[in-house]
Amino acid sequence: MMNAEVLIFAPHWGSAHLSREAFIAQVLEAGFDGIEMSLPMDVAEREAWTSAIDAAGLKLIAQQWETVFHSDFATHKQALIDLLRNACAAKPLFVNTHTGKDFYSQAQNNELLDLADEIAAETGVAIVHEIHRSRFSGHPMLLLPYLEQRPQLQLNADLSHWCCSCESLLEDQAHILEKVFPHVRHIHARVGHSQGPQVNDFRAPEHAAALQQHLSWWDAIVASQSTSGAKQITLTPEFGPAPYTQSLPYTNQVVSDAWELNVAMMQLLRKRYTGK
Repeated sequence: MMNAEVLIFAPHWGSAHLSREAFIAQVLEAGFDGIEMSLPMDVAEREAWTSAIDAAGLKLIAQQWETVFHSDFATHKQALIDLLRNACAAKPLFVNTHTGKDFYSQAQNNELLDLADEIAAETGVAIVHEIHRSRFSGHPMLLLPYLEQRPQLQLNADLSHWCCSCESLLEDQAHILEKVFPHVRHIHARVGHSQGPQVNDFRAPEHAAALQQHLSWWDAIVASQSTSGAKQITLTPEFGPAPYTQSLPYTNQVVSDAWELNVAMMQLLRKRYTGK
């Protein structure tokens, strides 16, 4: 189907209640190629995770999202330094980071992006920045100036967030997406809709239009990466727990199982992009 190796990762998000051994066993049983996770800051714990992942024959994408807790710029910057250095120390395929804030100035967000570039250069580990609400990339028109200033900027495309922030399936923004897709190194394969970042079950007929729109974006990104000579194409199904997964009032019972959705999406993507 293509020369690039397609690798599909399991998100640790939503499974933190499981032991390391139980989670890795679940990932292996489902048939994922690796794990995407935020690693412990404790060195011994971090190395326990990386050793276990490696021993299981799985690959690792390290993630940092904890800067979301730091609104003060100086505190956010220091947290980003600490978290990125910890993630890069694990020598993953690359690091996926939640960077900046939508209310920081362009100069401040560029300072953080410069910092990530410096850490990537020092460690030899690529760093990609996630498209996500409330980050520097929280809306297409927020992101475009950074792409113009930084032609080498690498992104993780979680376009479900833009569906939410733009209150649409981006039908009228194809010309903007064309500028974004060449920067995409990684995909978070979650299906959003015009009123939220996650449909309750992407297989339900009422979500067919949203699913097809997301698949068309992922197809375009995968084709672009393949054409540009990428050796690996990476995707992480990322349906999350409540409140991403909707729940019933009063009982808080979730209406769908996020892990089951991630496994089903992995199977869909593998068949679509590898024919297996």
